Amino acid sequence: MTTNIDNLPKLNEIIDENYVIETFNLTKRYKIRGKAQQLTALNKINLKIKEGEIFGLLGPNGAGKTTLLSILTSLIQPSEGYAKILGRNVLKEQYFVKKNVGLLLGADMIYYRLTGYKNLKFFAKIYNIKNYEGKIKDIIEMLGLTNKLHQLVETYSSGMKIKLALARILLIDSKILFLDEPMLGLDPTIVSDLMTVLKNLNKTIMIASHQMNVVEAICSRIGFLKEGNIIKVDTKENFVKFLQKEIKIQIKIGLDKIIELSDELSTLNYISDVERNKDNVFFNIQDRHCYPKIFGILQKYPIKQIKELETSLEDIFIKLNT
Repeated sequence: MTTNIDNLPKLNEIIDENYVIETFNLTKRYKIRGKAQQLTALNKINLKIKEGEIFGLLGPNGAGKTTLLSILTSLIQPSEGYAKILGRNVLKEQYFVKKNVGLLLGADMIYYRLTGYKNLKFFAKIYNIKNYEGKIKDIIEMLGLTNKLHQLVETYSSGMKIKLALARILLIDSKILFLDEPMLGLDPTIVSDLMTVLKNLNKTIMIASHQMNVVEAICSRIGFLKEGNIIKVDTKENFVKFLQKEIKIQIKIGLDKIIELSDELSTLNYISDVERNKDNVFFNIQDRHCYPKIFGILQKYPIKQIKELETSLEDIFIKLNT
């Protein structure tokens, strides 16, 4: 089913200048061949993102992240609802939207049989960018591409290809960037470099990823997406507060006693989520007032190390889904 754009709000509606990305009950369904029931990729998504914000869209593969970014960049149309970019309706003003957004879909949007420089020059010509020579020089220096610029892209590493794809959208100088799994499969050093670049751009950025460490490190707010539904949207700090009453503990113990300890801990009402691996037991306690009770139990075992673990987005995601 295709959205009837005649029923959408008019362009002279009141624009909230605080938000540069907005979605209103955004829904996308796909027909499945041979089946009467449609697949719902997005279900009534409502988001508001402010100018300059780095927003993380976190969820597993198939959650609907790429679908959402494709709608916001006018690549596909929603089945229901609508979205606005910089106050303009995405369906009604596709030219405006494409002019003001940059989309990174991995390294798929660059030409491997051209050099890095010819790729950037080609896109500069398409977008009628003036003085592109100087802009290319500044961007490639920032991304560390100078030594590879005149080599064929097919000789680039995966990380270099992602950097070139990012250089392409930075050359266009879009006001809003949509990045779909930008760090997938990259070396940790390159990931760190790219995150530093993105933080310093002073642009509105939406990053869709299932890599929690990336989203946690760079995003000011995070939305959890599962099976096309937004579970929760909040700041990283508030997500941590959501779990702050529980403290995650790691205990290193001799292999011969690990099962015995984990079984005993599982019987206690002030302890939850007991897990174990080769020589560690992990569990949550309600608060630090529980420590005296725990130490009374642990003194019976050959404990090598005990420490508190920082709450991670993965902990939060698991908790939200239980």
